[in-house]
Amino acid sequence: MYLSRFLSIHALWVTVSSVMQHYPSVWGHYDVCKTQIYTEEGKIWDYMACQPEATDMTKYLKVKLDPPDITCGDPPETFCAMGNPYMCNNECDASTPELAHPPELMFDFEGRHPSTFWQSATWKEYPKPLQVNITLSWSKTIELTDNIVITFESGRPDQMILEKSLDYGRTWQPYQYYATDCLDAFHMDPKSVKDLSQHTILEIICTEEYSTGYMTNSKIIHFEIKDRFAFFAGPRLRNMASLYGQLDTTKKLKDFFTITDLRIRLLRPATGEIFVDEQHLARYFYAISDIKVYGRCKCNLHATVCVFDNNKLSCECEHNTTGPDCGKCKKNYQGRPWSPGSYLPIPKGTANTCIPSISSIGIAPKLALSTVSSVQVANHKRECFCNPLGSIHDRCNGTGFCECKTGTTGRKCDECLPGNSWHYGCQPNVCDNEFLHCQNGGTCHNNVKCQCPAGYTGILCEKLRCEEAGSCSSDSGHGARAQGSLTLLVALLGITGPRLF
Repeated sequence: MYLSRFLSIHALWVTVSSVMQHYPSVWGHYDVCKTQIYTEEGKIWDYMACQPEATDMTKYLKVKLDPPDITCGDPPETFCAMGNPYMCNNECDASTPELAHPPELMFDFEGRHPSTFWQSATWKEYPKPLQVNITLSWSKTIELTDNIVITFESGRPDQMILEKSLDYGRTWQPYQYYATDCLDAFHMDPKSVKDLSQHTILEIICTEEYSTGYMTNSKIIHFEIKDRFAFFAGPRLRNMASLYGQLDTTKKLKDFFTITDLRIRLLRPATGEIFVDEQHLARYFYAISDIKVYGRCKCNLHATVCVFDNNKLSCECEHNTTGPDCGKCKKNYQGRPWSPGSYLPIPKGTANTCIPSISSIGIAPKLALSTVSSVQVANHKRECFCNPLGSIHDRCNGTGFCECKTGTTGRKCDECLPGNSWHYGCQPNVCDNEFLHCQNGGTCHNNVKCQCPAGYTGILCEKLRCEEAGSCSSDSGHGARAQGSLTLLVALLGITGPRLF
């Protein structure tokens, strides 16, 4: 009897030991990835959450132009020099390599030579708009890590929009507007990234900073990723732990820096003046010598390597995950719901490894699995003290984190996402200084009400009071124009309400 009981206990222990080989993250943050970094003492291994190394992502993209025949040279044509817009003896000829300017010259790597560039046809069909869409596609989810930089060989456009897609080009949303006159072009007040803050980092702005005409030292346009990172990591990006923590807990922030495609919409070429010179239309065209996009494959913190094979990027998934982005558990490893890896706790992060399914282990290991699961739950529930107003439960879930209510973020669910404010928990703002601006001089009171000036009403002070009474006169037209401008801005941004994200 005793021997039989001993053998049963021994068999159970062997089973538990076997199962535990599949649970490297249960007992602590040991299943972490490593990378080599350079210090004053030399090259060392640094342990952290798993993610591929950042690199120049233009090596892996596909480019598409719309209209497809917009590139110059077919038929051959002459165009004017940048330094002297009246010296129009330069030639573009697609049939002659030395005179051709195809799209791939926006991404050539031999020294990034500025004399090689893509060029559009000239504005010979003026006043018909000269507009071009340049779409960059990766067929893979990418996380941006540095500024997007576009170098023009022509003058920088008078009007341009940089757009992003998160669903492989099916839908698009604006990243930033560029214009010589933002109010005239897009009905937006001009801003720069320096005007933003941690709370307005997701705001879509129009900038006039990069839209100068024919100046030899004014060829570059930026989309400032690092300046946005600096709101969390400091001006020299020394506090990356703070940034990683924000990215880990704020999905909208992480999605802001995530793309599958980029689109550069060139809407009006540089004119350098108010009026277009119709006698010298060969002065006006677009030319781009270089585009830089730095980032890394999105692998949901489940891989350190991203491979390019058969013209396709894919993550080499760890932690029993699979898929292009390591976005699901492998077959027979679905013992709990899939979860992305985590940067938290800093500095090593949490792997959130997929665990074996009960059905794949068998009857005897089920007992061991239940034993392990109970240990795991007890271990991860290191009292979290989740905020009862912001969290669904007052204790951690099975992965060791608080489950936040809608609009709430933070390790303890005690912070609000943009567009929300704390009122016994995070509540959606009626108005704020980010996306829900009070119109026509109204002021936002405690994020719950716009205090409108005399003569205006509405949730955002967007209506004339006289409209409700049916007594508006022609003198009130300026109010109607203001409301029309708001409607036009909403249409331009392609949104159905005042929020952008």
